Amino acid sequence: EAPAHVAELLKKGACVSCHGSNFSKPIDASYPKLAGQFPDYLTVALKAYKTEGNPLVGRNNAIMAGQVKQFSPAELKTLAAYIGSLPGELRTVPQSKFR
Repeated sequence: EAPAHVAELLKKGACVSCHGSNFSKPIDASYPKLAGQFPDYLTVALKAYKTEGNPLVGRNNAIMAGQVKQFSPAELKTLAAYIGSLPGELRTVPQSKFR
């Protein structure tokens, strides 16, 4: 259960409507699984959706761009920290040093 202030932010952004209630089962296979992702990565990704006019830094997704505009950078960091703390299916797979 998300803390009250985080739950309010999640509701405001309607995050679960696309990414699923546990952030690991999105409604469409093309949407990312977010639970367990590194919070720093999520913060940078969310901020990138807010960047306009700079294709080298920003991300180009109209739905996400519209969603993140309503949040301050601190709120995006709070969302990322919570979502990153959730158990997820993302795993780091060690690779052999010699291929």
